[in-house]
Amino acid sequence: MSRRRRVYEGKAKILYEGPEPGTLIQHFKDDATAFNKKKHDIVEGKGVLNNRISEYIFIKLGEIGIPTHFVKALNMREQLIREAEIIPLEIVVRNVVAGSLAERLGMEEGTQLPRSIVEFYYKADELDDPLVAEEHITAFGWATPQELDEVMALALRINDFMCGLFLGIGIRLVDFKIEFGRLIENEMIRIVLADEISPDSCRLWDIETNKKLDKDLFRRDLGNLVEAYQEVARRLGILVDPRPGDAKGPVLVQSN
Repeated sequence: MSRRRRVYEGKAKILYEGPEPGTLIQHFKDDATAFNKKKHDIVEGKGVLNNRISEYIFIKLGEIGIPTHFVKALNMREQLIREAEIIPLEIVVRNVVAGSLAERLGMEEGTQLPRSIVEFYYKADELDDPLVAEEHITAFGWATPQELDEVMALALRINDFMCGLFLGIGIRLVDFKIEFGRLIENEMIRIVLADEISPDSCRLWDIETNKKLDKDLFRRDLGNLVEAYQEVARRLGILVDPRPGDAKGPVLVQSN
């Protein structure tokens, strides 16, 4: 990949130019960051797990009709995606009180919300990604009212699907962050799911024990990040334990 042009590097991923116009290669790094990179470490193997988990979820979402930027898997750490104009918003869907919501409202973590809540944060690391209202988004031209309606509808559909997906493997989807972009198709602008969905961008708690299986382990120094991500991958069927006599250590299932 060193011979390809680097288009963008973020906290957890690098984007390289793709093999065809309008495509990019998304490379998942082993960097673990929190609090807008105020806390940073390298966690070996995290990028591979996030790539495979995100790939799995994006494929499943595509199967139910959610438009995404995902094209195909390339290897254990990279995927081919369509280049989209990213809407400068982080969309957070919350099902359970946790994280900044608990801090802002003085509520106890783990409280079930009466209904799912969609929040918008302006993507600006230098401002610590501030919470914004729909009026800010439309007034400043970050998205049109029609785009915002579509983003909200897609976010809630994604939430419904993912709640069921994780419930089926004994995991509670507490909340998650997603991003959307614009793609031009047949001279029409289409809103698509972009970025990633992984334990880096979701809060995932074991249903029985409330054990955290997400990046809060790193944020709060609560335990081994890779082991938790491996547990999520294992429950999704992406990671399999070796049979007796095989090589030691769990093995990631190859993509088709």
